[in-house]
Amino acid sequence: MSVPGAELAGVWGRNLEKTHAYAARFLVGAVAPSLDALLAMDLDAVYIATHPDSHAAICAQALRAGKHVLCEKPAAVNTRQLVEVIASAEQNGLLFMEAMKPPFFPLYRKLKAHLEEHPIGPVGYVRAGHCDATLAPDYPLHFPALAGGGIMGIGPYEAFLALDWLGPLKRVQTMGRLSAAGVDAFAIFQTEHEGGMAQLHTGLDLISCGDAMLAAPRGYVLLHANWWNPTRATIHSIDGRRVVLDEPFEAGGFNYEIEHFCNLIRSGTLESPVITHALSLGMAQLLESARTELGVRFPGE
Repeated sequence: MSVPGAELAGVWGRNLEKTHAYAARFLVGAVAPSLDALLAMDLDAVYIATHPDSHAAICAQALRAGKHVLCEKPAAVNTRQLVEVIASAEQNGLLFMEAMKPPFFPLYRKLKAHLEEHPIGPVGYVRAGHCDATLAPDYPLHFPALAGGGIMGIGPYEAFLALDWLGPLKRVQTMGRLSAAGVDAFAIFQTEHEGGMAQLHTGLDLISCGDAMLAAPRGYVLLHANWWNPTRATIHSIDGRRVVLDEPFEAGGFNYEIEHFCNLIRSGTLESPVITHALSLGMAQLLESARTELGVRFPGE
């Protein structure tokens, strides 16, 4: 196992054929015939990795069943849903954490440690974005019924980066275009935070680099593509010095956030100090503001 002391004891999915294939690939012993059956198993926690349209409902059901929850980003379709999920976790005395992998990667941690020891001043501007026009027509991000679109599929990473370095959100301005299905095919969203401003973009019909930049008074940082699976960063200082950080990751990278989550359970901690509830709410607010300004609405909203 890539996470010491953790076991993948059971799995359930809406597509049982794919679920059995997954279980065979990763040697999972139990394939539950239903979500109820999975939650009835002797499990400490569940990792929710369905499409975003079902995240909040499954989170709520798992919390009612007494399970700690690690939920893939975005953890809910909108801020209202996320508020309800967090309230349920608190009422039941359980750990809820949104799965946001970049801050747990070795490179990201190394970069933060380096900037503490060799500061370039507070980051006041963040630029990040990614467009992927290679997604097949049946890819889930193309469908509003699955809470698709670039903002919901790609944007959570960018929202995290802006909030992590610039602090709480103050306002969002968005431009973009919708697909024929009604999700955002391309979007640029500028955000203002307590600590500065960000320019972010997502897209499903263009190709872009996937790097990111953090600008500060005495230098800037380039997080090289793909920045959300970070392995390399270059720090440019105002005096002309350049420092390159290289730090590979292991086992796909999801293992780091899962190990953090498992350690929280062992210690009885009910909120991650890295991906706090407030940070998740800030991401939800940013994403909801960006897409609704373009007129993207999902079923049931």
